Amino acid sequence: MTDTKKAIKYFAKYLKPYWKGITVVIVLSLISSGAAVIAPTFLGRSVTALTTYLGDLKKGSAHIDTFYSALGSMLAFYVLSMVAIFIAWMVMSKFNADSTNDMRENLFSKFQRMFVRYFDTHQDGKLLSLFTSDLDNIFNAMNNAIFEIISQGIRFIGTIIIMFMVNAQLALTTIATTPFILIVSIILMKKARIYLDKQQDEIGDLNGYITEQINGEKVIITNGLRQESVDGFKIYNNRVRSAMFKGQFYSGILFPLMNGLNLLNLAIVIAMGAWMIISGQVTTAIGLGLIVTFVEYSQTYFEPITQVTSIYSMIQLALTGARRLAEVEEQPDEKAVPNGEEISGLNKGVKLENVHFGYNKNKEILHGVSVAVDKGKSVAVVGPTGSGKTTIMNLINRFYDVDSGKITFDETDIRDIKLGSLRNNVGIVLQDSVLFSGTIADNIRYGKPDATMDEVISAAKQANIHDFIESLPEGYETQVSDSGSVFSTGQKQLISIARTILTNPPFLILDEATSNVDTVTEEKIQKAMDAVIAGRTSFVIAHRLKTILNSDKIVVLKDGNVIEEGNHHELLKQKGFYYKLYTDQTAFE
Repeated sequence: MTDTKKAIKYFAKYLKPYWKGITVVIVLSLISSGAAVIAPTFLGRSVTALTTYLGDLKKGSAHIDTFYSALGSMLAFYVLSMVAIFIAWMVMSKFNADSTNDMRENLFSKFQRMFVRYFDTHQDGKLLSLFTSDLDNIFNAMNNAIFEIISQGIRFIGTIIIMFMVNAQLALTTIATTPFILIVSIILMKKARIYLDKQQDEIGDLNGYITEQINGEKVIITNGLRQESVDGFKIYNNRVRSAMFKGQFYSGILFPLMNGLNLLNLAIVIAMGAWMIISGQVTTAIGLGLIVTFVEYSQTYFEPITQVTSIYSMIQLALTGARRLAEVEEQPDEKAVPNGEEISGLNKGVKLENVHFGYNKNKEILHGVSVAVDKGKSVAVVGPTGSGKTTIMNLINRFYDVDSGKITFDETDIRDIKLGSLRNNVGIVLQDSVLFSGTIADNIRYGKPDATMDEVISAAKQANIHDFIESLPEGYETQVSDSGSVFSTGQKQLISIARTILTNPPFLILDEATSNVDTVTEEKIQKAMDAVIAGRTSFVIAHRLKTILNSDKIVVLKDGNVIEEGNHHELLKQKGFYYKLYTDQTAFE
């Protein structure tokens, strides 16, 4: 499917529910355009009647009556056109707002159904530009361009029909330049399309760069890289400027070109009308009436072409946006397993059985990994950076699916379990905790919105964050904003642990929860972790080995392979890779 067809199909999908409103707009546009096309005929009649009256020595009243009647009819048709177009505009504005609202809601809903892989491979700024730049372009086009296309298209066809009904010779003269106009327009539109498409892609890249730089502003400042950051911005911004200039140049040049051709065509029509009078094909009175009529029709004939070319960039940007949004909607949803099993609690344990996986097909990360976590036991996974520890967490949650092998939950393959059911039974404390806008209490009860305040406070106490929260002026009602910037990394982590405690999952994953904090905060987090792990089946991904000394089992990963297993004391006795990791760490403490 071509990009244009994909974009049109996207528009059709969202406009289809509003077919009644579209029908009303089309009917009203027919009325408006028909009235606007018919009105000039009365202008011609009035000129003919007036000319005849002035040339009549007897000055009969019949001609002047015809003059006034024609003027009145012309005025009535123009008023009818104006009223019809006004009502059509109001109707269209309503369903345009509703349909773009549907697009925005469906896009956000789609994001909530997609694989994590998509978000891992696309910059935040590019995703945000779908909601801002692309949807804004679509709304602007639907609110202006589509209305113009409907009304001007009807007027264009109606004008051609009426012109041939009035005088075929002048009608042919009026449309004689059309082939040349079409050839020039097609060439310029193809050029414009290339650069307008590129413009949107470059804007997405620019937004991605800006988001990345803002998120890393502290790193930029502390490393003295502000000028380098600005220089990088200029590179992306110049790409946008270049594509935008070329796109707007090729699309913008159409408007003055059409205006120039319109004036040329007007001169040709007047010349043809004058020649018809001079050659005696028509009387002077009739000829003047025809000239005035076709001067008006020449304007009416070119107006749709001029209007559409003037908004071509708007139309193309909307088509580009629709294409980009359609491509997002084409992305596969997570395999929701609608007929999968529902699970409640954990009776036996979680197992990874000969798991092979790679984020890219050509680079495998895990090579036949097998790990068993029995109910009520705590298993820690350790190893150097890049060994595959966090990958295991991603697979257990089905952020990604294994390439081969399987992961079971109570001996049931997790691919046969409903996603909602699986994730309701798995709790995660990530290395980088996230706080959402709202109060601290809202953040703690995020996974359990109906939790009582007593439950929230109890979870906060178990997470060793209650005293800090109480020290704040508004306590649990303290507002969290700007990604929780007023909270330290450790405090965010403790709030995240309290959130997990409140949801009370039967299986828990802790992903290097203490890797980014100081030793004092680490002790608090460790106590909170001990509280949440106690009696619970857990999977701990650890960087600091002293945090997992009491784990029932430690699995050592290296280069995607399990190379050692056992508890802390057993692994030390083996004096293998774990022994080296542990002694290297403790040597500096």
